[in-house]
Amino acid sequence: MSDGTPASAPPVITTIAALRERFPARAVALVPTMGALHEGHLALVRRAAELADEVVVSIFVNPLQFGPSEDLDRYPRDLEADLALLAPLGVAAVFAPAVDEMYPDGPPQTTLRAGELGGRLEGRTRPGHFDGMLTVVAKLIHIARPAHLLFGQKDAQQVFLVERMVRDLDLEAHVEVVETVRAADGLALSSRNRYLDESERRAALALSRALEAADSAADRGIDAVIAAAQSVLMGEEHVEVDYFEVVDPATFLPVGDDFRGTARVLIAARVGPARLIDNDAIYLN
Repeated sequence: MSDGTPASAPPVITTIAALRERFPARAVALVPTMGALHEGHLALVRRAAELADEVVVSIFVNPLQFGPSEDLDRYPRDLEADLALLAPLGVAAVFAPAVDEMYPDGPPQTTLRAGELGGRLEGRTRPGHFDGMLTVVAKLIHIARPAHLLFGQKDAQQVFLVERMVRDLDLEAHVEVVETVRAADGLALSSRNRYLDESERRAALALSRALEAADSAADRGIDAVIAAAQSVLMGEEHVEVDYFEVVDPATFLPVGDDFRGTARVLIAARVGPARLIDNDAIYLN
């Protein structure tokens, strides 16, 4: 029970050598983030604390996963605020390396490739994004040597590719996926939500409403699912849809008309200055 004394922020570690010295064993759960933390990230931290003796949160805005026209320079960064959010959660340390600590010789010559799926959906709009993401996640696994690796379901394609990388490369870390955390009005929490003004945020609710419509239509088949979601999205003029797709969770490929079972509905759209993604599971019968 708290005695009323404010919780102290976790220590910040900025070098690979210092992190490895601090955590020589594998009883660690790692929560990889790019900072600008919100309740979705904190849900990952809480779950991590249930899985391991010590929790490390990494905060690193990875340049490899941003394209030339993306928001690398303006991506929100506020380490002090992030530490304040983490202080009550008993995090053992925050790993917040500089870019030249992670990539001391500049952009790495050796990187991972996400394969064919890395060029679909998010990868089609953001070429190279998943190659950069997998490269830095693999580095973080080797650096922190965690027993558990925590990700949120909101980034469903990222989760699928990380899980496949762990299997393909026989990495020891267990990937734990935590369900998407939403605001009271249904909007999936995202660091990029802070780009939205009040009217844009209201418009962004079309994404979660489209997912709800898709779920309600699932018993009528895939065509009904698509039509129901599109009717919601087309009714919001401030939402520019990038993609809406229904995929098999086992392959992340589009389902056919005869698909039966659990599928995942994926959506990405631009709302004002922000590009947002969301997804949910539905059951087709």
